[in-house]
Amino acid sequence: MKRPLEGIRVVECGVFHAGPGGSAILGDLGAEVIKVEQPGVGDPIRAAKMIGRIPFEIPGDRTLFCEGANRNKKSVTVDLKKEKGRDIVYELVRQADVFLTNLRRPAVESLRISYREIREVNPEIIYAGVSAFGPKGPDRDRGGFDYQGQARSGFMFSVGEEGAPPVVSQFGIIDQATAIMASHQIITALFMRERTGRGQEVHVSILGSATFLLYFNVLTAQLGRFEVPRHTRSTEYPLRNYYRCGDDRWIMMTLTPPERHWAPLCKAIGRPDLERDGRFWPLTKLQENGQELTRILDEVFLTRPRDEWLDIFAGHDLFGCAVHRLTDLADDPQILENGYLVDFEHPTLGPVKIPGYPVHFGEARAGTVSAAPDLGQHTEEVLSGLLGYDADEIEKLRSEGVI
Repeated sequence: MKRPLEGIRVVECGVFHAGPGGSAILGDLGAEVIKVEQPGVGDPIRAAKMIGRIPFEIPGDRTLFCEGANRNKKSVTVDLKKEKGRDIVYELVRQADVFLTNLRRPAVESLRISYREIREVNPEIIYAGVSAFGPKGPDRDRGGFDYQGQARSGFMFSVGEEGAPPVVSQFGIIDQATAIMASHQIITALFMRERTGRGQEVHVSILGSATFLLYFNVLTAQLGRFEVPRHTRSTEYPLRNYYRCGDDRWIMMTLTPPERHWAPLCKAIGRPDLERDGRFWPLTKLQENGQELTRILDEVFLTRPRDEWLDIFAGHDLFGCAVHRLTDLADDPQILENGYLVDFEHPTLGPVKIPGYPVHFGEARAGTVSAAPDLGQHTEEVLSGLLGYDADEIEKLRSEGVI
């Protein structure tokens, strides 16, 4: 089967994940992605073997973070500070459909890879810029990472329990949302170019992506003039909550509207007496006496293991599922059969499972085809095969420190 973006070529001058992750997704869809890196140094993500207390180093002098951000790519080392290096990038741009960078504006202008310069080389290019806080405003040139997106968007006050301090989630969530948003905008601009023949600049930011991810939370705050309460398990609406089961694993249920689910739930848990219990009937009292019902359900769910409860829920068509740890995903048949985790042959780790592309195409295929490249792995291949440089020219560029 064909891949949706076969024939599309992307040139990337990016670092870390929020930008490069977007072109990695385009690679999942079949685009050819050429990553331009500084000779001898490369994307700083290659050296990120430890972030805080999280170890990322894997065999082969590789890092987990780099693997995710740079799958499906070809690495070409070019010194953009040298005129001949910029000329090579401009030659690549002439034959490209997309140029992506998440370097900050002063660096982009200093290296002469702004939209203005890139458009002069290829007027039909889709130029994707990715920043921390957006292309306008007082902070447009400030740097930032995932945590700044979580903080400034309100995300940190949207998780955790009421009354707790702001909670930072595991790293990478907003970076990945930004990467998804970047790929979405690029594909939209490519579609527009197909219809109009016009290239254009698109811009995505970590802050904008985080805010859009919180769309309904932000909408509520602006239109309703209140913040959605943080989820506090002990006092939460009891039919929209999570419970510990007898094997110390958890189940999450969302049983709304109660008119449909309350009676079946009472039967499923073996407590038909609760259905017309004056504490919970009429159903408006479920919230009023929610803390008491949560206490009862806590006791009930502890009487059986989680998978037994899941079978019972399925038999009564009640909406519930397991609360997984990330390490549980590889044992979930629903995850595996839908290709949300797929088998992959890694060059240094051997057979592993990695996240699969989460969309199914009827007439195409998508997903990771290659691991992150070694630094400069494809320099000669791209210069000779795509740009027509001969061996002597390549050696001269190498001796001059251009590549």
